Amino acid sequence: MVSAPSAVDVGNPVPTGNEMLRITDLHAFYGESHVLHGIDLRVAEGELVTLLGRNGAGRSTTLKSVMGLVGRRSGSIMFNGRELIGMAPHRVTRLGVGFCPEERGIFSGLSTEENLMLPPVVRSGGMTIDEIYDVFPNLYERRASPGTRLSGGEQQMLAMARILRTGARLLLLDEITEGLAPVIVKKLGEVIRLLKARGYTIVLVEQNFRFAAPLADRHYVLEHGRIVATVRKDELAAKTEMLHELLGV
Repeated sequence: MVSAPSAVDVGNPVPTGNEMLRITDLHAFYGESHVLHGIDLRVAEGELVTLLGRNGAGRSTTLKSVMGLVGRRSGSIMFNGRELIGMAPHRVTRLGVGFCPEERGIFSGLSTEENLMLPPVVRSGGMTIDEIYDVFPNLYERRASPGTRLSGGEQQMLAMARILRTGARLLLLDEITEGLAPVIVKKLGEVIRLLKARGYTIVLVEQNFRFAAPLADRHYVLEHGRIVATVRKDELAAKTEMLHELLGV
């Protein structure tokens, strides 16, 4: 395993703008397994940050910890000034946090539009169905198709679209490009840029560094449940080689 060079900033530069998410000394456990070992990160309103790392580094567990979907947590997770540690997942969602898991969770017996309408609107400001179909024209074309008939890319679009209806302003996106064709990956990149331009705050777990690199304001690199490097957008060109070493690209 390649360790982070000493010159890498592993601290947490203060984001510009209003802070939306602050994670401090986060530890997470699955049963007796200690998975996260003191995660610290900050995300400002309207920012897009990535969590990069190899498989098993703790990236997805970090997102699940925000949602309260791990066995045990300690430390602090502040969302818009509200402490999430100890809060049930449905309450986290109602505060305006949307989670798109890696497994997508599409209901195979429901049509595309029925899947889309299923989650409740938890806050004002969510996209209308027409707006969602403008962003994802493939879903409009397949609106009557059952979940079992959708391609992997269409299922991923649907999983993201469901969150946008709810009014969530913080989007936690877990491995959204996994196993998808390049043309779909390109489309998802366009969608993420659009969402960022509309003011959404996004935390993106991603294995595909080439996809993530041009999108983010800041990259956090995890190894063994710890953040080992923090790279800002303006540092990316100078530190790309180091990131390739850490990520095994």
